[in-house]
Amino acid sequence: MSQPTEQAPGAGCRLVRLAETDRPVVTIFHGGQALSALDGDTLLTALLCNGVALRRNEFDGGPRAGFCNMGACQDCWVVLEGGGRIRACTTEVRDGMRVRAPDEDA
Repeated sequence: MSQPTEQAPGAGCRLVRLAETDRPVVTIFHGGQALSALDGDTLLTALLCNGVALRRNEFDGGPRAGFCNMGACQDCWVVLEGGGRIRACTTEVRDGMRVRAPDEDA
């Protein structure tokens, strides 16, 4: 039986950043949880880098990310605090931005 090994940075996340790591860090909130993002990231990139699943697979309940990643489908909608829906894949993060999944209670 093999010994457990140390996890690589980003292990368990849906997206691992390999470049452009020198941009300023901003804080966003998803469902009340503080997450780190880099200035200029799309909201979807920030969520995926933090291991957030936007949806659950309708067949097995497994976590899902965005589908098209270019604003053509309806898979990455999130709700802004205070109301209004936005597409996570085409919206840049802003420091202090607060969002939740459409099916979460406000």
